[in-house]
Amino acid sequence: MVTKKKYEDVDELTDMLSKSEFTVLTDYRGLTVSELAKLRKQLREAGVEYHVAKNTLLHLAAERAGYPDIDALLAGPTAIAVAHDDASKAAKILRDYARTSKVFSIKGGVLSKRVLSEDEVGVVADLPRRDVLVGKVLGTMQAPIVNLVGVLSGPTRGLAYVLQARIKQLEGAA
Repeated sequence: MVTKKKYEDVDELTDMLSKSEFTVLTDYRGLTVSELAKLRKQLREAGVEYHVAKNTLLHLAAERAGYPDIDALLAGPTAIAVAHDDASKAAKILRDYARTSKVFSIKGGVLSKRVLSEDEVGVVADLPRRDVLVGKVLGTMQAPIVNLVGVLSGPTRGLAYVLQARIKQLEGAA
């Protein structure tokens, strides 16, 4: 029986998925309430939402949000981590937690509407933080301009050195 609450849950999940940059599906089976609360706290501090969801409702929400077929990831209890800003930070927290926990595991994820395996989520975790990537891109864009300024100022600088040397030479002769 489909209740009004289930419709609301599907709407909420759909909204969450459609606004997310990166989503990781996890198997939380076996975690205690305190362990789950600790994980949620770590994720919340990183700006990541973490929700337990019924697979049938998550399947409906994923279809509505235009996600590819994620049915392969919807086996067993599922919780989703939704990152709106920094995908690598969310993936890193979840991967590190999975390494230290004997029962927690990452099923896979979705990045830009593409389904990722557990290993691919690990690759996302190894990426530098977003601010580091932006800095690298800006540095790469700025480098040609800096080099051009150096090349253009070279002759002027050379002329200034020659004139300075000539002034010292004339002062020594006088």
